[in-house]
Amino acid sequence: MVTIVDYKSYQKEDGEKFFTLVVQGGVEAVKSKETGKTYLTARKTQVSSTFDELTCQQLKGSQLPGEVRKVQTDPYEYAIPDTGEIIELSHKYEYVDTTEEIYQDNVVDEDVVV
Repeated sequence: MVTIVDYKSYQKEDGEKFFTLVVQGGVEAVKSKETGKTYLTARKTQVSSTFDELTCQQLKGSQLPGEVRKVQTDPYEYAIPDTGEIIELSHKYEYVDTTEEIYQDNVVDEDVVV
């Protein structure tokens, strides 16, 4: 399950405003490459929506089936917000609706005779 924890407002080139929902997965333990110590974190990502701002506000705290997965990408530069340090990343996080995966795993080809 993921939880809607926030929303963000953006403006398209044509001036139209739209909103994304910030979803967060469950708590997970990870180990620091630098210190070797374990710490707790939760993956977050944004999902586009067709909702207005009031609906986005009301959806905070709602849960959806699925998870936030780490997906490999071409390398890109990222500025750490707190420090401004520029690092290179080769992944992003995406929301995946796991109920759709379950459905796809259970599709039966009716033309196949067993």
